[in-house]
Amino acid sequence: MLEAASTTFAITPRVGGPSGGHTGAQIEKVHGPLKTTVTLLRDGDTQLCLVLSDFSMTSLDISRLVRGRVAEIIGVPASQVLTFTSHNHSTAILTRHPVVGCQPETTGKPPEQDEADLLPVGRELLEETCCAARSLPRRLEPVSVWWALGHEDRISYNRKGRRADGSTFFMREEDRVRYGRDFRGDIDTEAPVVCLRTLDDRPLALITQFTAHPVTSYHPERPVIYGDYPAVACEVLAEHFKQWQPTVSFLQGCAGDVNSKEMFVGGVKRAEMYGRWLGQTYVEATQQLQPSQHGGMDYSVDIAKVPLARLPSVRVLEREIAEIEDFIARANSGDEDTLSCVGLNFPRALTPAYRAKLVEYILPWSRWALDLRRRGQADQVPRYLELEVYTIRLGDVGIVGLPCEPFQGIGRQMRKRSPLPLTIPCGYANVSHGYITDGPNTGDREFMSAMYRYTRYWARFKKPGGDVLARTAVRRLKRMWREAPLEPQA
Repeated sequence: MLEAASTTFAITPRVGGPSGGHTGAQIEKVHGPLKTTVTLLRDGDTQLCLVLSDFSMTSLDISRLVRGRVAEIIGVPASQVLTFTSHNHSTAILTRHPVVGCQPETTGKPPEQDEADLLPVGRELLEETCCAARSLPRRLEPVSVWWALGHEDRISYNRKGRRADGSTFFMREEDRVRYGRDFRGDIDTEAPVVCLRTLDDRPLALITQFTAHPVTSYHPERPVIYGDYPAVACEVLAEHFKQWQPTVSFLQGCAGDVNSKEMFVGGVKRAEMYGRWLGQTYVEATQQLQPSQHGGMDYSVDIAKVPLARLPSVRVLEREIAEIEDFIARANSGDEDTLSCVGLNFPRALTPAYRAKLVEYILPWSRWALDLRRRGQADQVPRYLELEVYTIRLGDVGIVGLPCEPFQGIGRQMRKRSPLPLTIPCGYANVSHGYITDGPNTGDREFMSAMYRYTRYWARFKKPGGDVLARTAVRRLKRMWREAPLEPQA
């Protein structure tokens, strides 16, 4: 029988702390705490611990550290501890030198126990997470899995635009409003709720999901602390069930090409409004909660190999490097017309100095690729990016975690082909290897589709791209479903 225990804690970062911006901007305002929920699941000999947070835990160092410590406390391998982030952008950084996942030389290492690089807020997060984990084993109790599905179409938009010539661009807010103030495009509207219910019908834990970058309260040059719309939505749902005080947590969907509206301009007020809309959608969905017909839990980690293309030619790379260097020089001189470079585009809401920083980060990749081409070593570049795919079955519900920012098409393929009544595809699990495109979006040059430029160092993706992640997950879900036991009926 499935057993569960869950707890939530809150941490309030301080004004003046460092942010994830690229120009040294410090946190200007704090609009409430950021929350983390730790949930322990056990089915016979199988245990799984989920750490779901408003903080970003996708830096390799913090993910490995948290997972390693929690695993020691519970007595399981680190592979049975998963961290998920809402991908909230209005947050504080946790380490002095974050190690991003899109660096080949950093993959495959065991969990690190050295916490010397943790900032004070990072140490507090680690300590509170460990404290929460210690409390859970003795609190495990039998639960059944219930689920419901709502739909929300008011707060998100597809941020990948296409021009008349077929080229693509990152649709910022100033671009979106040109299409109409309520423009949404192709979005994922599903808003599922999973409820773990005790034998006496008490909701012990509620897990929600939605697909959209939480960026409404975010501005990289005027950083604030706020949980954005996911945190507000969870608060609304928690208030509805306050009689039982369940934990309420959030999983981010495959949001590589989907934003919440009003990025850089909406602020806290609009983010709160979007969160209340989504929260009410969750509340209404829970009026239709239905029990799983199958019991128990399954968990698996599989490897998917995302194919990589060959490097561009010497001529193309030389031309792009010249364009990049010219853009940086003009932006650093204050040129307000520095709005596009090698397929990337930038909004006027960011200063030219910030735009220059964003382009500086892609210059090393181009120089690396050119050097390999000139030395005749381009064929030594890896042909695949190997990614872990985390597949969970809870009763009739499948949850798939991916260590990247997957495009929504990847999640849609999972839901369409999965045999489970409800399948919840998620990005931002454990670490992030950057944006992974689905097949139709592979090969474009805008920011999300050309994320390889920000790696150290991967070649660009080639088709079918991230579709292999969906295929890997669906194969596992089908196997789990064939072997899933029926739940005894009362």
